[in-house]
Amino acid sequence: MAGEYLLDELGRFDGDAEILQAWRDGMAPEPALLVSEWADRHRVLGSRGSAEPGPWRTARTPYLREIMDALSPAHPARRVVFMKGAQVGGTECGNNWIGYVIHHAPGPMLAVQPTTELAKRFSDQRIDPLVEETPAIRERVAPARSRDSGNRQLSKEFPGGQLVMTGANSAVGLRSMSARFLFLDEIDAYPGDVEGEGDPIALAEARARTFGWRRKMLLVSTPTIAGVSRIEREYLATDQRRYFVPCPHCGAMQWLRFERLVWDEGAPDTARYLCEACDAPIGEQHKAQMLAAGEWRATAEPADPHAIGFHISALYSPPGWMPWSEVARLWLAAQGDDRAIKTFRNTVLGKTWQEAGEAPDWRRLYDRREHWPVGSVPAGGLLLTAGVDVQRDRLEASVWAWGQDRQSWLIEHRVLAGNPFEAAVWEELRRLLGETWRHASGHRLPIAMAAIDSGDGMTTAEVYAFVRRVGAGRAIAVKGQDGLRAAVGQPAATEVKRQGRKLGGLKVWPVGSSFLKAETYGWLKLDRPTEESGEPFPAGYVHLPAHAAGEEFCRQLTAEQLVSRAGRNGFRRLEWVKTRERNEALDCRVYARAAAAALGMDGWGEGRWARMADALSLPAQEPPAPASPADAVPALTTRPRAWLAPRGGWLR
Repeated sequence: MAGEYLLDELGRFDGDAEILQAWRDGMAPEPALLVSEWADRHRVLGSRGSAEPGPWRTARTPYLREIMDALSPAHPARRVVFMKGAQVGGTECGNNWIGYVIHHAPGPMLAVQPTTELAKRFSDQRIDPLVEETPAIRERVAPARSRDSGNRQLSKEFPGGQLVMTGANSAVGLRSMSARFLFLDEIDAYPGDVEGEGDPIALAEARARTFGWRRKMLLVSTPTIAGVSRIEREYLATDQRRYFVPCPHCGAMQWLRFERLVWDEGAPDTARYLCEACDAPIGEQHKAQMLAAGEWRATAEPADPHAIGFHISALYSPPGWMPWSEVARLWLAAQGDDRAIKTFRNTVLGKTWQEAGEAPDWRRLYDRREHWPVGSVPAGGLLLTAGVDVQRDRLEASVWAWGQDRQSWLIEHRVLAGNPFEAAVWEELRRLLGETWRHASGHRLPIAMAAIDSGDGMTTAEVYAFVRRVGAGRAIAVKGQDGLRAAVGQPAATEVKRQGRKLGGLKVWPVGSSFLKAETYGWLKLDRPTEESGEPFPAGYVHLPAHAAGEEFCRQLTAEQLVSRAGRNGFRRLEWVKTRERNEALDCRVYARAAAAALGMDGWGEGRWARMADALSLPAQEPPAPASPADAVPALTTRPRAWLAPRGGWLR
């Protein structure tokens, strides 16, 4: 019988010692692994989602070891914050934790992405490969072959627990379950308020309260804007750890700062790091040795004793990922473009961006005005757009010229007096949009596109009716959209009604007003090059003519300030507020810039601008005088092919 060789009549073991040892091993609790140890022992990276497939090696990114180990159940930290740049392995750090929970520390886990759509993509591109390519996990998650397998796109069941993935924009998903483990990814992209129920981080955190001291939360993100960045706020409440590495020459420990990265002028491949102690140059070849000998050090007293925070930039990216020469190259490429510099600070340095919310000095703008003939377009201006602001007793319109590197010239600002509920003022605007302006080359330029504000609910129907009458190829209706981090978004179709009668469909363009105001202020603060230097105007420079930009215009152009205000549930947000009553010049500028973006100007390369300039370099001929100014059809007398692509029959 099977049991006869195990015990004799006295209850003593009477079999092989190896069998007894195996029985003891099976009864003993599983040894407590740290997350980094689990990853080195079990994690396998496949070619689907990794540039370096094969067994996971924490030694490749040694700075991740302490972050992962802080996520182990035995570690006292309950809140782990990771503010980071790109190319440092932050996503895989979270994936290792998920794998560790499924295999070694089962329990309910909630993984939150900014949106439900991103949660589905995260499941398909990260979690499915994690399950399929790591044998230890594959054994515990059933294949998704049947409805009752427990393996669904946003839910993975395993013995002792379940992984649920959701979006921060879904209140239902955030309150769907209690969770011991919370993985909140890219939290700076979360909405401020989810479906009127509050901050998504607070909603998710409420799911873990029943687990008391056993709960664990990982918050990861690249930062965004100073003052409203969630990851910055979370990091500042921790002990603010930095990764200190030794100088290979003198051994001094230091954390890497971008200011210490230097290179020869115009030669980013010569990038090297200067030690802050001995000032000796440190080459890329020393990085692996430095990372291996590095250590995390706290730099502040935490506001929350159970929270620890880590910050790291792409300067720590291991050899073969993002070299220092690439960091230098990205910095050089971003010069002259505030948006590119913002992206560099956020994604490469892992730092927040300070919005250009402080208004420029209007006197400085007034004093630096330029002179060119009234009603004319300087040589650099190749495209005309108009921005129209609707007031209760008038329309105000600014005509701006745009050139390469997004330089701009104010051509004219016109006030059209009249009641916007009556046809006369709209007819005057129609005539304005039909005018042309003489270019320095002798050609006459039309307004390629006008953007008209439709955000005032009182006059929205009138704006829609006008845009439908003149045609979408000449004017678009625009409306400011909070939180839009672009010049314009995708236009949305809407139905036009007037006096209860349906007029048909229309597309309304969302405008990132806050984004464009910050962009405008950044460009207004650019310094004008001196005549002695011979340098060109910087990209984005705003040219203001003395004949059109008077004192009142300059005051209106700088009439708002960006301030940080506490919103619902304590979440702070940036808002533009008026510092004076009149701000029409700034609004018109924003709408004219939106019109240029709607035409696709931001995507035009040097070739497109060169063709436009070449077209204007050909001899110009005066057109015959139109029969009536109201019926004039704006056109270039000499408009070679490929000057501007056709758009709705307006420009050919």
